[in-house]
Amino acid sequence: MKNITCYLILLLFACPLCLFAEKTTNEIVLEELDGIIARKQTFHIKKEKEINDLKQQLYQSKDDEEKYNLYGLLYHLYLHYQADSSLYYINSKINLLPSLNHPELKNELIINQAEVMGVMGMYNEALEKLEQINPKELDQKTLNYYYGTFRAYYGWLTDYTTHDDERQKYLQKTNAYRDSILATPVPGINQDIVRAEKWIVDGKPDSSLVILYGLLEQEPDIRQKTFIYYTLSEVYDAMHDTDKQIYYLAQTAILDLQSATKEYASLQKLAQLIYRQGEIDRAYKYLNCSMEDAVSCNARLRFIEVTQFFPIIDKAYKLKEKRERQISRTLLISISLLSLFLIATIFYLYRWMKKLSAMRRDLSQTNKQLQAVNKELEQTGKIKEVYIARYLDRCVAYLDQLDTYRHSLAKLAMASRIDDLFKAIKSEQFIRDERKAFYNEFDKSFLELFPHFISSFNSLLIEEGRIYPKSGELLTTELRIFALIRLGVTDSNRIAHFLGYSLATIYNYRSKIRNKAIGNKEQFEQNVINL
Repeated sequence: MKNITCYLILLLFACPLCLFAEKTTNEIVLEELDGIIARKQTFHIKKEKEINDLKQQLYQSKDDEEKYNLYGLLYHLYLHYQADSSLYYINSKINLLPSLNHPELKNELIINQAEVMGVMGMYNEALEKLEQINPKELDQKTLNYYYGTFRAYYGWLTDYTTHDDERQKYLQKTNAYRDSILATPVPGINQDIVRAEKWIVDGKPDSSLVILYGLLEQEPDIRQKTFIYYTLSEVYDAMHDTDKQIYYLAQTAILDLQSATKEYASLQKLAQLIYRQGEIDRAYKYLNCSMEDAVSCNARLRFIEVTQFFPIIDKAYKLKEKRERQISRTLLISISLLSLFLIATIFYLYRWMKKLSAMRRDLSQTNKQLQAVNKELEQTGKIKEVYIARYLDRCVAYLDQLDTYRHSLAKLAMASRIDDLFKAIKSEQFIRDERKAFYNEFDKSFLELFPHFISSFNSLLIEEGRIYPKSGELLTTELRIFALIRLGVTDSNRIAHFLGYSLATIYNYRSKIRNKAIGNKEQFEQNVINL
C-alpha cells in the first residue's frame, strides 16, 4: 500500500512536468505521420477520383493515340497503388501499339511490363521480359530506364533472398547496373540520386549528403523528393545516426502516404527502428498500415517484409496490453482501498469533531457560570471580605477541576478509537490476507495451466523427497518456487521478492529440493522448465 501511494504521488508531480517538456524534431514528425495515417483514406479517395477522371476520358476517347497516352497515365497511377491494374493498362498499351505504327515503343513497353511484374513479386517473369530486349537497339533515355529496371530487379532479389551467397551475388549485380545507369547519363535529379546511392555503397556518405541536400534545393517533384528522403535515411543508416535515419524515413512515409503510394519500404523500416526504441504501439500501427497497403497493392515483397517482422511486434504489443490491464486493475483496487480508507478517516474525524463540539459547549457553560459568580461577588461588596477566601478556594478548586478534566480528556483521547485506527493502519493483517489471496489465485491459475505439474514434478524426485500439498492447500512453498521456475522466473531475487521471503531462504529451498532430484542434479531445474 505504501509503495502504491508513493507511485501515485510521483505520478501526480511528474505529469505537469511532462506537459512542459519540449518535443524533439523526431516526435514532431512522427506525430505528423500519425495524423497522415489516420487520414490515409482521404488520400486514397483523391487518387481514386484522379483515376476515375482518366477512365472517363478513356471511355469517351475515339482516338487510338489519345487512348494510348491515357493507358500510360493509368499505368503510372496504378504502378505503386494497385499493381494488377497497372499490368492491365500496360498490356492495353501493347495491344494498341500495332495500330499506332510506332514499333520503336515496343521495348519501352516491355520494360514497363517488367517493372510492374517486379512490384508484384513476379521476378522470373520480369527477368524474361528484360531478356527479350537488345540494349543496343535502345536510345539513351530508354537504355537508362532499362538499366534502372534491371537495377531495381536485382535490388528486389537482394531484399527477397535470405541465403548470404545469393544475396551477395544479387548485390553485386545491383551495383553493376547502378554503374551502367551512371555510364548512360540522362541529365536530371534522378541521375543524381543514383550517384548519391553509389557514394553510399563506396563508403563515402558525406559525399552523398552534399548531393542530396543540393537536390532538395532544386524543388524536386513529390516522387523525386520521396527518393531523396529515402536515400538520406540510407546515408544516415550507413553513418549509424539512428535519430536522423528515423526522421528521414518518417518524411519518406509521409510523402508515400500523401501520394497514395501503397508499395513502399519506408514505413516498415521505420516501425522496426522505433520498436527497438520501445515504441511498441506506434510500431504496431505502422506495420498494420504497411501490411494493409502491401496486400491492397499486391506488392508481394513488401508483404513478405512486413510478415517477417510483424509476429515479433504483435507479440510484444499483446504482452504490453496485458501488462497495462494488470496495472489498471492494480491501480483500480488501490484507489478503491484508498477511497475506503479516506471514508473511514472522515467518519472517525466527524465523530471526534462532534465530541470536541460537546466539550466546547461544556467549557462555554462553565465560563458563563464563572461570569455569573463574578457578577454576584461584585454585587455583594458588603460581604466581600467574608466570601473572598471562599471565592479563591472556589477558583483554585475550579482550576484543579479543569486540570483534572484536561487529564481526563487526554486519557479519553488516548483511549479513544483513534488508537484503534492507528493500530489498524500499522497492522500487517491486510497485507497478509491480500498476499494469501494472491498466492491462492496464483496457485489456481497455475494448476489450470499445468494440471499435472505436481505429479510430473514429483516424478523428477526420489520417493522420500516428493512433495504433496496438505488438505485445503493447492501448492506448498517449495512447489510454488518451482512453479515460478517452470514459468521462466529463474532469478532467485525475483522469486524472493514475489514470495516475500529472504534470498537465503529461496537458495535453501532450491538447494534442498535439487539434492533430492533423480539423476543429474545440475540438470534438475532445466527439467522442471521442460515439464
